[in-house]
Amino acid sequence: MAEIRQFDIAIVGAGIAGSSLAIALSGEGLSIALIEAQPLDSGSLPTGCSLPNFDPRVSALTPRSRALLEQLGAWQSIVDYRYCAYHHMTVWDAEGTGEIEFDCAEVKLPELGHIVENRAITRALLAKVEAATDISLLHPVALRTCTRLSSSRMLLALEDGGALEADLLVAADGALSPVRTMMAFESREWDYGHHAIVATVEVAHSHENTAWQRFLPTGPLAFLPLPSEDGRHYCSIVWSLQEHLVADLLALEDQAFCVALERAIEGRVGAVLDSTKRFAFPLRQRHAVDYVQPGVALVADAAHTIHPLAGQGINLGLQDIAVLAEEILAGHARGVSPGQLELLRRYQRRRKGENLMMMTAMDSFKRLFEQQSLPLRWLRNAGMRVVGQIQPLKRRLLRHAMGLK
Repeated sequence: MAEIRQFDIAIVGAGIAGSSLAIALSGEGLSIALIEAQPLDSGSLPTGCSLPNFDPRVSALTPRSRALLEQLGAWQSIVDYRYCAYHHMTVWDAEGTGEIEFDCAEVKLPELGHIVENRAITRALLAKVEAATDISLLHPVALRTCTRLSSSRMLLALEDGGALEADLLVAADGALSPVRTMMAFESREWDYGHHAIVATVEVAHSHENTAWQRFLPTGPLAFLPLPSEDGRHYCSIVWSLQEHLVADLLALEDQAFCVALERAIEGRVGAVLDSTKRFAFPLRQRHAVDYVQPGVALVADAAHTIHPLAGQGINLGLQDIAVLAEEILAGHARGVSPGQLELLRRYQRRRKGENLMMMTAMDSFKRLFEQQSLPLRWLRNAGMRVVGQIQPLKRRLLRHAMGLK
């Protein structure tokens, strides 16, 4: 029988959430295993701003998330590669005159957030993981089973025949989390009835470092600014659509898709000149009833998934990481096992309410903008105009969305 390796903490999933947690816990006298089913690539990233060189998956990082990446030592690598700060946000209703503008000057900050390609984040974090002597990175190897040996010890069997024990097992393995399933966590979930189409597009006019979002009856469309080069301008798009509309849009020739996209965004950034291959994925909301059990914790998408209309998913996940790491390290300083249930419940108490509030708000926005009755259309347009005119309320909403207190 293979030797069973011993760790304090085992993290399943080496994406943004899992790698961030491993780094946050590193250097404090804990032994950490980071397990990833997919091969990890630490090679160089594509350079030069052109459509084929952008990652179709991007994140809209709040200042709070950026601060965490700075704390982890990963932000400078992202800056050295590329990102796009956005200073302004324009949101409007396709079915009326309601429009609201947000600007970083309103909260006295240099930007509202940053649009960063996901692979730039994961590569920056991977470099920190590989440099840490107390993190054992196991990849590509999938988790086969996880079993609770006692109230304070977990046994993990891996597909390559290896095995390890840990005081705490952290599920950072995504929305379809195998750990969540294996450990029988109950979750509440439902389909939004939408798919999201993502792609990178070239546009004729400068995006003006603005994030544009139009609420259509069929779902919200976002144009997120990317770095420009040599007078050429790029945006990442996230187009949430009712399921029955997706196949036809994916089947369009590139030029026809660009025309449809330009019409949907009302030409706010000029003509849509070109597009990369489009990808679509279903949108489903999930929220675990509990985030923790003795010796087990769920974080990020393993604990909750949210509609992408405000780009909050990654930011909620990174705040899970910050809070869980804080509780683990505070407990470790007192000699408390990282898998102790009371310690983990403190993490759950601090995060579950905030996550649930954001999920409820996003679901409510989606449902509100789908309504086509004249009274509701009038009310939501009037509401947008009123919020835009009440500066204290507008600033409060903006600071909350940015993750600021």
